[in-house]
Order: sequence, then structure tokens, then C-alpha cells
Amino acid sequence: MSTSSSSLPGGTWPLGELAMTRVGYGAMQLAGPGVMGPPADVDAAIETLRGVVELGITHIDTADAYGPRITNELIRTALHPYPKSLHIVTKVGARRDEHGGWPPARGQEDVRRAVQDNLETLGLDVLDVVNLRLGDATGPQDGSVAEPFETLVELQQRGLIRHVGVSNATAEQVAEARSIAPIVCVQNMYNLAHRQDDELIDELAAAGIAYVPFFPLGGFSPLQSSALSAVADRLGSTPMSVGLAWLLQRSPNILLIPGTSSSTHLRENTFGAGLTLSDDDWAALDQIGRPAQ
Repeated sequence: MSTSSSSLPGGTWPLGELAMTRVGYGAMQLAGPGVMGPPADVDAAIETLRGVVELGITHIDTADAYGPRITNELIRTALHPYPKSLHIVTKVGARRDEHGGWPPARGQEDVRRAVQDNLETLGLDVLDVVNLRLGDATGPQDGSVAEPFETLVELQQRGLIRHVGVSNATAEQVAEARSIAPIVCVQNMYNLAHRQDDELIDELAAAGIAYVPFFPLGGFSPLQSSALSAVADRLGSTPMSVGLAWLLQRSPNILLIPGTSSSTHLRENTFGAGLTLSDDDWAALDQIGRPAQ
């Protein structure tokens, strides 16, 4: 049974002319352990991807570096030819090494090759959205984004990309990218416990730019996890649902991309994000990421 995108929690947010459901799907977990190699159960991965479309989700996040190539190839196998309503967001700027690391790959030829690889593995002539991944596995790092971002914009001007964004970026790098060309999204780590982008989120919302947080429950201390679990228990829900619902209600420009390799968890994440938080719930959750007084 299919679900309309308009009935999903949070409705939609535009990335340019693209209507993206605010509850999307992150494909990274479809690859094997360490985001390397194929999944143990390919059929379950394909079933999950087809479930994404059946739920009315119009936003899938991926990267050719996942696997590498694996998640893109699974997406193509499961969903190509793609429904017109479905929009795939990918990223470039990192590769995988033989140890499963994520070394930067932001030279001009690296960016051009990565865009071409994403086109080929997804079976597309044009990529809807491409994010330039900055920093490293430890998080954002200071430095100019001009050379790799200008290369991405050049490929956009050639018609290979519709829209561009940045990922794992500092506020200064976001500003620099915006000074070079319009962006439609910023994808950074942000959740109840990690609130470093509060000001950036509000600034982007005012400019009509989406903010896409990854690791919705990542980096919590035991005390913070306990506080989150207490709210979830009071609501008869799960910490993941509460964390996603808080993000969805935090700002209208926040788009969610929870990942899973399970069809059951896909539905739980999707509809759990629609949990209604009371003022008391909100106040309790808001304290999780605040420094102790």
C-alpha cells in the first residue's frame, strides 16, 4: 500500500524546484560493515528501498563512496527507472581506502570523477543535488572551499547537476560557498546533544535553505541518553522517534535522513518522527544539549 508524501510527518520543503519530503531516507546503512562491501541480505536492502517509495518518501541520500558503489548500485537495481517524484541527493569530496577510511578527495579531477561515478552507478544523466563533503571523519575543518566548490559549480553549469550544497562544513565555509553560487542545502552533524549549528540553522531557514542533520542520536553521553530515554518512556515511544520528532519540530527547514536496512525500522523511523511533543517535553529535551550552569 502506498502512502502520499503529503501525509508524511512535516510535509515537504523545496530544494529549488524539487519537492522533498522532510522525512527522507539515508542509504548509507545498506552497505556492509563499516560501509564497505555488499550487505549480508541484498534482497532485504532492495525491499527497504522499494518501501521508501511506497511510503511516499521523495528524498534519498547516498554517495558513491558508500560501499564504495554498493548503495548506488542497490538504489539503481531497486528503483530504476526512478519515479518522477523521487529525488536522489549524493555527495562527493571523499573516497574510501583499503582500510575503510575516508580520505579527502577534493582536487578538481577528484570532484569531476566522483560526479561521473555517481551518474554511472545511479544510471542518471543529471544528478538532482550534489553536496561537497568537507572536513574529515572527525568533523568540519577550517579552510577555503573555493577550488572544489567552483569545480562542482562548473559541472552544474554543464548540466550534470541541478543543485549543489555542502556537507560537514563550518559556518564560514557555508558563507563562502554561498558567495560563489546558490546552495540548496547544508548537511552537518546536529542533534539534541550537539547544538553547535543552532544559529546557522536559523540563518539558513530565513534564506530558504535546507539543513539536513546526520547522526540524529550520535555522540550522546550516558547522562544525555538517560534524559532522552526518560522522555521517550513517558511518551511510550523510542529515543529515536523522540530525537527525530524534536529535529522535525526544531525548524521547518530541517530535513531528516534516518538510515536503516530494515523495512520495519523504516516505517518506525518515518512515522515516529510525527510524534507530538508537549511544551514540557520540549523543555526537558532542550536541556540535553545545554551546558551545565
